[in-house]
Amino acid sequence: MTKLTKFDSIDILMKTLSSYVSNDLRESLKNNKVVTLSVPGGTTPAPFFDYLCNEDLEWQRVNVLLSDERYLPEDNIRSNARLIAKHLIQKKASVARMVSFYNKNLSEEEFVIKYESQMSTLLPISVSILGMGEDMHTASLFPDSDELLDALKSDNTLHVVRPKSQPEARISLSGKALASAHKTYILILGENKLNAYKKACSEKTEINAPIRVVFGSNTSVFWADKI
Repeated sequence: MTKLTKFDSIDILMKTLSSYVSNDLRESLKNNKVVTLSVPGGTTPAPFFDYLCNEDLEWQRVNVLLSDERYLPEDNIRSNARLIAKHLIQKKASVARMVSFYNKNLSEEEFVIKYESQMSTLLPISVSILGMGEDMHTASLFPDSDELLDALKSDNTLHVVRPKSQPEARISLSGKALASAHKTYILILGENKLNAYKKACSEKTEINAPIRVVFGSNTSVFWADKI
């Protein structure tokens, strides 16, 4: 069963998450030449990235994989790759290999076709950090996306999704790819997100609550209030 841990402050949460993730990566590196760390975009995890990039481990053996990306140039302010490069691929982690989901010469569909095989070699994910929206989406698996069912059930690693609530097309890891993680941490802040998580626990299907695709004994939820 998914475990919920509540923290007294956001800073304590971020420091603890950094310690847990780095320890998980070290353990995985004992048995693998390279490992995959999957990370979310958005501003919420930035303080966690700032701590994690200072952790001592063999970063040159770590592939940093986006859980999803807006299909935008990497210098765009809304690009997840831009944020991760700024906050995580720094300091000790500067030698990690970041895998991005954008090619200016390809459409979203062309990108997925061209890179599907390459991305599949990065699975299974060793450690995955995910966010969750108040609508219970994770990565870019949005409940209002016409592509959701296929993205949840397909054997493919990547999917193009066009959520009605979002201004851009996105590329997301599939439900199968996200569920491949040996260890998953869901990072949420504030009462609204906590209530959304509790609602997701009571839902019966992943269609209504896509976050459920990663629920299980290998998943931990870290929560702190925004105050």
